[in-house]
Amino acid sequence: MTDNVEQDMWFLAQVKPNSAAIARRNLNRQGFETFMPVETVTRPRNGRFVTALQPMFPGYIFVAVDQARGLWRKVNSTYGVTRLVSFGAEPAPVPRAFVQDLMAQCDDDGKLEPAPQLAPGDQVRVATGPFASMIAEIESLAPDQRVWVLMDVMGSKTRVAVKKAQLRPA
Repeated sequence: MTDNVEQDMWFLAQVKPNSAAIARRNLNRQGFETFMPVETVTRPRNGRFVTALQPMFPGYIFVAVDQARGLWRKVNSTYGVTRLVSFGAEPAPVPRAFVQDLMAQCDDDGKLEPAPQLAPGDQVRVATGPFASMIAEIESLAPDQRVWVLMDVMGSKTRVAVKKAQLRPA
């Protein structure tokens, strides 16, 4: 919608029941950038297992809006959208880093890609947190999605626990 993506802020829009595709199409027609991450889910149905794509946040869609131009009111009146999530009179922005990190974990169609298989000895880059952009070596993996890595901090190897979701292949 805007030429300056840095001015765009992300908001969360609640969509009407079974209207996510309609809301997305109408928002895109108006020039808004939208993001609705989906994931593959396997569930039992009629005595067998069915695999299908499901929204990660059912009933909601992320919308980028140019805050300087105040166009967020157009989102509330879009067919298929109930309202922007708000706290008070103004809509509540979603942290840009959160949306960008979520987008980085998805393919071009918004499908969440499986986490890369990590193994001890692999070189990884920490994507978020206080050690962001540092290169580390995996020492061990814990069953609770925690990974112990060795990183060079001030000239010596330091053992640090990070969440698996924070790591990217180096």
